[in-house]
Amino acid sequence: MATWKRDGRVTGCQRLGCAGLAGALSLSLTAPLELLTVLAQVGTSPPWRGLWQAGRSVCQAEGIGALWKGNLTACLRLFPYSALQLASYRRFVMLFMDDLGHISQWSAIMAGSLAGTVATVVTYPTDVVKTRLIVQNRLEPSYKGILHAFYTIYHQEGFLALYRGVSLTVLGAIPFSAGSFFVYINLNKIWQEPSFRFSPLQNFINGCLAAGVAQTLSFPFETVKRKMQAQSPCLPHYGGVDIRFTGMVDCFRQTVKTKSVLGLWCGLTANLLKIVPYYGVMFSTFEFCKRVCLYRNGYIESPLSYKLIPGVDQSLQPQELQELKFLRRGNFEPPKPTLEN
Repeated sequence: MATWKRDGRVTGCQRLGCAGLAGALSLSLTAPLELLTVLAQVGTSPPWRGLWQAGRSVCQAEGIGALWKGNLTACLRLFPYSALQLASYRRFVMLFMDDLGHISQWSAIMAGSLAGTVATVVTYPTDVVKTRLIVQNRLEPSYKGILHAFYTIYHQEGFLALYRGVSLTVLGAIPFSAGSFFVYINLNKIWQEPSFRFSPLQNFINGCLAAGVAQTLSFPFETVKRKMQAQSPCLPHYGGVDIRFTGMVDCFRQTVKTKSVLGLWCGLTANLLKIVPYYGVMFSTFEFCKRVCLYRNGYIESPLSYKLIPGVDQSLQPQELQELKFLRRGNFEPPKPTLEN
C-alpha cells in the first residue's frame, strides 16, 4: 500500500513551474530523438535507415534546426498539460484512496494513467499540430507556425481533424498501465528489498525501466495515432504517410500488410534511447527547482542542498511560515523612541 503525500512546503504554482521548466528542458534535449521517432512512425524516414544516418539526412535536407521541429509546440503544451495532470491525479487518488488515506500500487498507477489520459485528451490538438510541424518540410512548409497550423487545419479539415486519433490515447493507456504495474510489482524481487528502502538512484532506474516496458507495449497504438495525425488530403503527399487508410482499424491493417507486425514498432529504438536522458534531466531539474523554491520559502539553508534551517518547523505551509516570521520580527522589534513633552 502507498500513502498519498505531497510536500506542503512548496506552493501549487511553484510545483507547476518546476514541472514545466523540467519538462521543457528534457523535451528540448531529447527533441531530435522525438523527431526521428515520429518520422519513423509516420513512414517519412525509411525503417532500414539508422538513427545517425536519418538524423544526418534531415540536417542536410532542412538544416540542423530541423531536428527541433515541433519542439516549441511541445514545450508550450507542458504547462496546461502539467496543470491538468496534477489536478486530475489528485482527484483520482482521492477517489481510489481508502478511509485510512492509503492507496494500492495498482490504484496509484491507474490514477496516474487516467490523469495522463485526461490531460492528453484536453491538450490533444497541440499534439496534432506538433506532428504536422515535424513531418512537414521546413524549407517548403505548409504551416508557417503554431497558430497558422491551428487555423489552417481547422478551416481546411474541420474541428474533428484536431482530434484525429484521440481514441488511441485511451486504448494505449491500457497496455501502458499494465506494463507499469508489471514492473513495479516485481521491483522488490529485482532489488531483493522492500520498496520503502529504495535509494534515489534505484527509483530513477525503476522509473526508466517501467517507462521502457510500458512504452514498448503501447507503442503500436502510438504509431497508428501518429499516422492518423499526419495523414491529410490537404498536404503534399498526404502528409508523407507511407500508407493510405480510411480509419483506425484500416490503419492497423494496412501497416501490418505493408510492413508486417514489426511495422507497428517502427521508431521504437529512438523512443527508448530518449528515456534515460529525458527522465534524468527532468528529475534532476525538478529537484533543483524544488530546492530553489524551498530556499526562497525559508526551509533550507542553500538551493544546492536539502540542509534544513535550524529551528524551522517543516510542517508549516509557506504562508504560515512567512506569517510566523513576520510575527517574530514584530515581537522582537526594538521600541521606537518617543519624544517627551
